[in-house]
Amino acid sequence: MRRLSLVPLVLLALALPVRAQEEDEKPAFPKDRLGLDLWLEWETVSSPMLSPDGRRIAFTRRWTDKVDDRYQSELWLMEADGSRPRFLAEGSSPRWSPDGSRIAFLGDGKPRGSQIHVLWIDTREVSQITRVEESPSGLRWSPDGTKIAFHMVVPEKDALKIRLPKAPKGAKWVEGPKVITRLHYRRDGQGYRPSGYHHLFTVDAIAGGTPRQVTEGDFEHRNAEWTPDGRRLVFSGLREKEADWMWRESEIYAIEVESGRVERLTTREGPDNDPVVSPDGRFIAYRGYDKNRDTYNVDRLYVMDADGGNSRSLTAEFDRDPSDVFWAPDSSGVYFTARSEGTSDLHFVPIGGAVRPVTRGTHVLAVSDLHGRLAVGTRRTPGEPDDIVRIDLAGGGRVERLTRVNDDVLEGVRLGEVEEIRYASADGLEIQGWIVKPPDFDPAKRYPLVLQIHGGPHAMYDLGFDFERQNHAANGFVLLYTNPRGSTGYVKAFGNAIDNAYPGRDYDDLMRGVDEVIARGYIDEENLFVYGGSGGGVLTAWIVGHTNRFRAAVSMYPVTNWISFVGTTDGSSWYHNFERLPWEDITEHWERSPLRVAGSVTTPTLFLTGELDLRTPMGQTEELYQALRFRKVDTAMIRIPDEYHGASAKHPSNRLRRILYVREWFEKHRRDREEAVPAEAAKR
Repeated sequence: MRRLSLVPLVLLALALPVRAQEEDEKPAFPKDRLGLDLWLEWETVSSPMLSPDGRRIAFTRRWTDKVDDRYQSELWLMEADGSRPRFLAEGSSPRWSPDGSRIAFLGDGKPRGSQIHVLWIDTREVSQITRVEESPSGLRWSPDGTKIAFHMVVPEKDALKIRLPKAPKGAKWVEGPKVITRLHYRRDGQGYRPSGYHHLFTVDAIAGGTPRQVTEGDFEHRNAEWTPDGRRLVFSGLREKEADWMWRESEIYAIEVESGRVERLTTREGPDNDPVVSPDGRFIAYRGYDKNRDTYNVDRLYVMDADGGNSRSLTAEFDRDPSDVFWAPDSSGVYFTARSEGTSDLHFVPIGGAVRPVTRGTHVLAVSDLHGRLAVGTRRTPGEPDDIVRIDLAGGGRVERLTRVNDDVLEGVRLGEVEEIRYASADGLEIQGWIVKPPDFDPAKRYPLVLQIHGGPHAMYDLGFDFERQNHAANGFVLLYTNPRGSTGYVKAFGNAIDNAYPGRDYDDLMRGVDEVIARGYIDEENLFVYGGSGGGVLTAWIVGHTNRFRAAVSMYPVTNWISFVGTTDGSSWYHNFERLPWEDITEHWERSPLRVAGSVTTPTLFLTGELDLRTPMGQTEELYQALRFRKVDTAMIRIPDEYHGASAKHPSNRLRRILYVREWFEKHRRDREEAVPAEAAKR
């Protein structure tokens, strides 16, 4: 008996050091993989602007403040060839003065929040020239450099006024209520704010002081541009009280800055926006489309004479949205970028001519300024995050990379291959998508698959570098992301295919994509996962109510009940996803609500939403979470404090949490292949 009792003791003594050794020698996350710790070292660059002589570039550089858990933006300067990059000041959104001696920018100031500052290039001295209560934006120098135009919210006066009895001496009464009278109300870190309209202002560019309000009335005034003579501002304006719930009619106006006389330049039914005045002052380019009841529309690029006459479309045969619009220096035509099938390139259209491409590449290109025969912007590729580039307009559109702000972070890191796929959906419609593979991908092995779904729903996934996907791939997952019907970057009919039918056949597009990747032979069918945010959260919640093929799902900041959503979202433009409003006919809203199919859900489903989200309010998450919890479905709800829609824009740590919660939920429900059992014969 003594001998028998010693055996388990000896085995136990041997086993303990072995297990301890296994814990100690458990391999750390490989150094050649994209770990989440690298996000804390990540930088971004944006808004490059050429000096008037074309010799220098001012730009915004953003880095992560790991101590205060926030993003910090700085103003930087470099030569036009990318040499001599140097710090100028804390701030963002630089704008050169016409003579190149100063840069206007936005930065924190007194009394609070964002203020307009001016930096003198020769001395590096900075002056704060506004001290306003609301945040200014859209800075534009006057042609003579004496003024800066901008737009800023002017709060409405309370529509209902009451007179309280006088408070006793020393009393501390609570803050008064907020009176909301508009369909499109505003928000900030404290929630709702008084209603108001964006108006145009000018301020002295040297002495600063009190800004002068240029526009007034119950209008939204945006996107102002000076005419070359400095006498007028051209802008897009929206009179909301004349618009119906679905249609926000906007027009192009011009205002004489000194007299305040306003002239309406467009009259077509349909939104007209983003005017850009030609260098010679003869023409105005703008974007818009004819009024209709479609859910999705493609903007056309128009040009008209400076007095509003002779309006004509420049892109009638070009079925893509124009953006980043700039006139050629000689006013002969217009440059613009367009997103198409996962890429973005620069195009040119002469007045009276056809659109032609300026650049062609496997990249996502955005242009922010143009001077002479040179343009600058940002570009990302499958293996390169955004950096500043210059485009030689005279040299065949050659694109040259000028910055490499994350090369130090990515040094020695192996990224996953990004492969494009195209496949036929259930009705034969071609769908485009991409597969991201682990860095050490071996087609002979079997990998768990994650389906990622974009929001919008009118939006476009592209082939550009994405930190989140690469991090999931670095942890051994294959990622699939697609552009199902309803996505932008394709023809209008494709984007409009979910008109009054969302969610709908986009579900088929996504499921056929999963089938396409599985057919390649390297996916473990017992470990399929799905997640998405906003519109992607809607489709994730819809998917788990229609199939049980996924091991786990994460629905981030979704809409789950279209009926309650209509009355609680801050964006009424979403209402036109349906032919009728719920108080007119509740049928379609309920038929398209993921909450309706909650009784069919068996997939473990996690919900994640920012507590300050007013676009898809927290109540939308709570409704479906409570339904699944009541039915004893494996579920959890993550409420991210101090975050709006997206749940990770304000604080870097919340971006990390969002990624980690998604992957932890998948890992928790992952079935090891050795333990896998045959899947159910019939899957809905």
